[in-house]
Amino acid sequence: MGRTVNYFFAFLFFTAVGDCYGDGHTFSRNLSPQSLGLKREKLSHLHFYFHDIYTSPIPTAVRVAEAPTSNKSATLFGAVAVLDDPLTVGPEPGSKLVGRAQGTYISASRKEASLLMVMNFAFMEGKYNGSNLSILGRNAVFSEVREMPIVGGSGVFRFARGYVEARTYSFDVKTGDAVVEYNVYAFHY
Repeated sequence: MGRTVNYFFAFLFFTAVGDCYGDGHTFSRNLSPQSLGLKREKLSHLHFYFHDIYTSPIPTAVRVAEAPTSNKSATLFGAVAVLDDPLTVGPEPGSKLVGRAQGTYISASRKEASLLMVMNFAFMEGKYNGSNLSILGRNAVFSEVREMPIVGGSGVFRFARGYVEARTYSFDVKTGDAVVEYNVYAFHY
């Protein structure tokens, strides 16, 4: 018992001395949401169309890498594309622009057409102008509805979480051009 008490007092002494002579830097601390100016959390629903165009003179998606066997694979397994796709109010190419989907997708399945999507929805319209939502997830492209998680955001979407639903509006098998309808459900402050 006496030995335990001695260790305890030694621990307290060195902890106090360490705090007195420390450099004043702190690795972590707890904060209240109010201390960052965050108010009540809300749920927003956004609806738009994503235009993934390979065949334009100025494409919005380009393949930047591939495995030696990608072109022999029915799923293009190992192919990597970078995108800067317009997000519009309607499915028509000339519809009002509300943002851009910027990121990459990778053909990540040998057995089915399935992509690993890593992208930001960068908004440029209304109260969302300058704000982003970050998406990271699996997109089984021939499924009727694909659900992918929202893993974060910035601006209005700081501390965002939620999910997106993707539905193919149109797809050209020969060119790879696609228009995809997105419904976004995001919790944010």
